[in-house]
Amino acid sequence: MHLTNRWASVTARHRRLLRDAGVALGCAGAFGLLTALVTGHWHPLVRFDQQWVGELHLHARDHRIWTASVQTLSDIGGTVTMRVLLGIAAGWLWLIGARVLAGWVAAQTLVGWGAQWALKLAVDRRRPEFSDPVSHAGGPAFPSGHAMASAITCAVLVGLLWYRVGRRGRTAAVAVAGATVLTIGWTRVALGVHWPSDVLAGWLAAGMVIGAVTTATELWRPGALARDVRRVKWRTRPRVQRVLAPPVQPVADTESPDAAADRIDETAGQQGSWQAR
Repeated sequence: MHLTNRWASVTARHRRLLRDAGVALGCAGAFGLLTALVTGHWHPLVRFDQQWVGELHLHARDHRIWTASVQTLSDIGGTVTMRVLLGIAAGWLWLIGARVLAGWVAAQTLVGWGAQWALKLAVDRRRPEFSDPVSHAGGPAFPSGHAMASAITCAVLVGLLWYRVGRRGRTAAVAVAGATVLTIGWTRVALGVHWPSDVLAGWLAAGMVIGAVTTATELWRPGALARDVRRVKWRTRPRVQRVLAPPVQPVADTESPDAAADRIDETAGQQGSWQAR
């Protein structure tokens, strides 16, 4: 039985490694293809990008209140907000003793930030330009930092919640995370500061980072992430304290009603004093 359990554990760990490595490699391959199309100025992609950005810019220019609302959403879901959320999660995990899981969350933040700027500088794509812009952003366009940071943050937070909630909770978490990622990515295109392909590249780059960091962590500390997940589940489980009360003696037939009432009150007082200790 011991050998069987060990073999099952090893097989499960290998499946996780293959899954995480597959995510990283798959996203890396798609990102490389998209980068080649962008740098090669593939005409269908260029036309798609320009058409979407042009139409959304016209709408944003003519509807200032709508544009202000979109800008607010974009600011709320900015890279700083997303990294602060991951920083809070990493700090909490560290405090409850899930040190490897805390390091995994911190690594997602730091590696994501470094990869974002390395890829931006490598491709060095110009942002959309208008004579009457409705918003401004600095730095190269490809990939979108907002899209990348929001995808990493939402995926990590869903992963942390996955084993703490039931099926309905998981469905709700995935739905909220997906809507958040899509909304933030769309705001960057609607404001005219990114091409649609920049946003798609940000999502693919996020998948690369998540898969690569998780694979590296599993290779460095095999099984440590799963152990920390169990530790978090144990530390945050509901605790029920059992209170044992001394039994109440039955009323004797020869005991008067007034004496019985006095004795019951005395027993209740002793019980309350015992619970207070």
